Amino acid sequence: MFENLTDRLESVFKKLRGHGKLTEENIQEAMGEVRTALLEADVNFGVVKEFVAAVTAKAIGQEVLSSLSPGQQVVKVVHDELVQLLGSEAQPLRLEGRQPAVIMLAGLQGSGKTTTAAKLAKQLKEKGRSPYLVPADVYRPAAIEQLHVLGAQVGVPVFASTVEQRPVDIARQAVAQAAAGAHDTVIIDTAGRLHVDEALMAELQEISRAVPLAEVLFVADAMTGQDAVTVAAKFNADLEITGVILTKMEGDARGGAALSVKKITGKPIKFVGVGESVEALEVFHPDRTASRILGMGDVLSLIERAEAVVDQKNAEQLARKIQKNAFTLEDFLDQIQQIKKMGTLEQLMGMIPGINKLKQLKDAPKPDQKELVKTEAIIRSMTLKERRNHLIINAGRRQRIANGSGTSVAEVNRVLKSYTMMLKMMKNLKGKGIMSGGKRRKLPKGLNR
Repeated sequence: MFENLTDRLESVFKKLRGHGKLTEENIQEAMGEVRTALLEADVNFGVVKEFVAAVTAKAIGQEVLSSLSPGQQVVKVVHDELVQLLGSEAQPLRLEGRQPAVIMLAGLQGSGKTTTAAKLAKQLKEKGRSPYLVPADVYRPAAIEQLHVLGAQVGVPVFASTVEQRPVDIARQAVAQAAAGAHDTVIIDTAGRLHVDEALMAELQEISRAVPLAEVLFVADAMTGQDAVTVAAKFNADLEITGVILTKMEGDARGGAALSVKKITGKPIKFVGVGESVEALEVFHPDRTASRILGMGDVLSLIERAEAVVDQKNAEQLARKIQKNAFTLEDFLDQIQQIKKMGTLEQLMGMIPGINKLKQLKDAPKPDQKELVKTEAIIRSMTLKERRNHLIINAGRRQRIANGSGTSVAEVNRVLKSYTMMLKMMKNLKGKGIMSGGKRRKLPKGLNR
């Protein structure tokens, strides 16, 4: 996410930090490079112009130029302006008032509306609400069936619509049924088109007049950059959207849509899709996103992801096993599965502060999701006895495991080596008292809860 832009900005700020004292000329030169970086990231030209002007005005102020660390001060100015550009703070869904709260998803074909509807339903269900999914796309083949499959996957009921019905009638009947069935949230998945046309807008407007909408969320593919922003502006003009959901953010190395859409439409980004799984939907936090763009990581989101997938009971059990030197390959497999639930290795590494500098090193390890999948396959090819006692895995067993997992003996050896190194590291940490459960260490200043 934002890799290209992050790399460019890192290079600009590295030069700035190299100057003990900044001049107006230094800043103007740096802002020229920032302008180029943003334009290459497919950020709207008008947005870039305003952003650079605002940063420049603040950066050449006396406070920055006379600072002991002017380079860092400029980075702070850029960070603060990015936060403003992205929407200042996270915007929650407006679900209060009349119940059920009705959310309509709108957007072009292929933007990911149907999958997003299921992801959103799952998230709301986990927060204690009772969502009801409504398939109102009667044109795309198997669209209704797709939402039923996804609804079953996330454990959310789906309204029984048919392709013979009018979308407005589907919406009206579904809302009435939801109210009768004690559902407090209705999510309507509407049809898309390959481009904005009158028929599409007329249909969406008809639904908006027929049922009381709490939210009209425009769903857009982030990877389409400025095209997504242009379409968002058109939808907003004709329909009055209340927010934006950007999908496929995990594949967006530029970030043009994310950095432009709030400024152009005046409407906040509320969620971002970061993968294909039903768990891969995140609340959009402007401050955290700005930090990631500047290579500062996003520790809070990393912690939240971990908390969402880690079972407290299992975590305590695992801690006890580590204390007793009883961490097995079964436990190793369980940890791999937990990591996979959190996202891809690349996504997780992107949240670690300073990881960008590490990635730039010539011999730095690259996150490889395929290796994680291989490791899982290798452990699954072991017998229960082997997983619980790795010492019995001799040459013959290694060959069998390699054959069973579709890998090589060398790769089996690599997994076993990684595991034994992990055991050694755990033993060392325990020996130093870090994992002894003794006196609790104080958190660094500023991180106390």
